[in-house]
Amino acid sequence: MGSKAHIAIMVAALLLSSCTISYKFNGTIIDYSKVKSISVQDFPNRAAMVYGPLASSLNEMLRDTYTRQTRLNMVRQNGDLEIEGEITGYDISPQAISSENTMASETRLTIRINVRYTNNTNHDDDFERSYSAYRNFDSNRLLTEVQDELITEILKEICENIYNDTVANW
Repeated sequence: MGSKAHIAIMVAALLLSSCTISYKFNGTIIDYSKVKSISVQDFPNRAAMVYGPLASSLNEMLRDTYTRQTRLNMVRQNGDLEIEGEITGYDISPQAISSENTMASETRLTIRINVRYTNNTNHDDDFERSYSAYRNFDSNRLLTEVQDELITEILKEICENIYNDTVANW
């Protein structure tokens, strides 16, 4: 190789080593130089129909979502980002009618949550919003048979939507 080739390789190596490109696949848009903490308050269950473990499941899953996907410190209150709200709905309703037209063949479980988000570093991002998700199940099954599995799926979807609306660039 000639000296020009050596120089070109050295310049390329120098440029590549001095420039680093960082890609984050979780899509967060957090400026960690300004935002260091988050507080997620307990969401009380204010739904007309109450399932005891629902509130604790939501609270745990929501906190876990931010802990796993960000570098934010979880604090009890007054975080740089604050999330609070309440469970406003936990409902079951008949859906598809069976071929005999006498009974529903599917039942729908719907969960609704109201969320208030405060960004104490940029109040233009603050919002209050409702989230809901549902899952259908065979009406021949009792709610008690499928409820925990359905709640996990529904809450996962809602927590992902809250996360996306608060700190992700989706």
